[in-house]
Amino acid sequence: MTMYSREDLTWTNGLKEAFGSQVELEDGEGHSVPYTLEAEFEVGGQAYAVLRGQKSAAEEYELFRVVWKGDVPELTVIEDDDEWEDIAELYDECTFPE
Repeated sequence: MTMYSREDLTWTNGLKEAFGSQVELEDGEGHSVPYTLEAEFEVGGQAYAVLRGQKSAAEEYELFRVVWKGDVPELTVIEDDDEWEDIAELYDECTFPE
């Protein structure tokens, strides 16, 4: 069970303003992979982004932390499994019908 609730989530749009709704990330082999920015939000002072690969199923998404370096946002992998689970569960709760 997540330690956050819907009331803790604030929808944001800093990445969309910086990059638009389409972003490209580099995979492990150095290839550029296009993604659609599905959502971005802040929880507990930390920003997160939800990206969907162009060939991904509707229920599949990638979840990243957003770290701001001055005015430039960077996406980083969520290393902590518990954090990833909490944030993914909260996002699902806020976006998927019951």
